Amino acid sequence: MNPEEMKELKELIEFLKESKIGEFDLERGDLKVRIKFAQEGASADLASLSRLLAAAPAAVPPPITLPAVQAAAAAPTAAPVPVSDDASLHIVKSPIVGTFYEAPGPGTPAFVKVGDQVEQGQVLCIIEAMKLMNEIESDATGEIVKRFVQNGQPVEYGQQLFAVRPH
Repeated sequence: MNPEEMKELKELIEFLKESKIGEFDLERGDLKVRIKFAQEGASADLASLSRLLAAAPAAVPPPITLPAVQAAAAAPTAAPVPVSDDASLHIVKSPIVGTFYEAPGPGTPAFVKVGDQVEQGQVLCIIEAMKLMNEIESDATGEIVKRFVQNGQPVEYGQQLFAVRPH
């Protein structure tokens, strides 16, 4: 890892601690990092983590699991917005915390809109996390019947993004 990547990783860890995120996976090229915060009562050794990051070799390390303390009071989350009584709808949820973007760039058309037919693997949106643009793909084939978030809105892990009526 180069010094810039080390700095980004340290910033990510601090962000996750402050945001009270329980678990986070990062894959960038050959680098894979897993940060999993332990349940309340576990001891956190962030000084050891800092030393580990500072002493990391230039070669890509294997996946890392880092212990830390999860805060006792989790941030309240909004109740999911019901689409309809149709239990057959498939909900696409955010796999990460970040900022939701409906299009690949300003002034460009949205990836999808309500009423569009989508295929499994088709890009639905982008979620920016730590200056990384993550394409979120549909995990179902069908029709987009609802979009739960607005362009530029922050989203949380597991938050509903789209409702798809499967074919």
